Amino acid sequence: MVQQIILRHLEKPRVKSLEEDLLWFCNSFGFTSGRDIENTSTKIIFALLDKLSNDEVTSSEALAKDLEMKISRVNHHLRNLNDSGLVYRKKRLIYLRGGSLKAAVKEMRKDSERIFDELEYMAEEIDSRIGIKNR
Repeated sequence: MVQQIILRHLEKPRVKSLEEDLLWFCNSFGFTSGRDIENTSTKIIFALLDKLSNDEVTSSEALAKDLEMKISRVNHHLRNLNDSGLVYRKKRLIYLRGGSLKAAVKEMRKDSERIFDELEYMAEEIDSRIGIKNR
């Protein structure tokens, strides 16, 4: 499984606002960067959180209907959110990893630590093979 975790260090919003905080959260993970000029990923996450706060489960079809978007557009963004490790699919339903944003971030942190461990090991192997000594 290919996983892409983007981390951006951004200044937190000065004013406490659920929308601004969520936008900062999504921007910090790079969910809304690039071509997502309408913050579609943020809208999807907000809709998913709304469903979860009411103890509901949801599908990409339901999210598309709620957000008045084409299912293909929602699925595209859900794939990116899945690849980052924030959400996962089980059959046709969409779940927030760990059941909450905090739990999802903790799991993503573990994922990034595993990635860095593998990178560090490989870097040491490469250094050794080409004769670079570590301090």
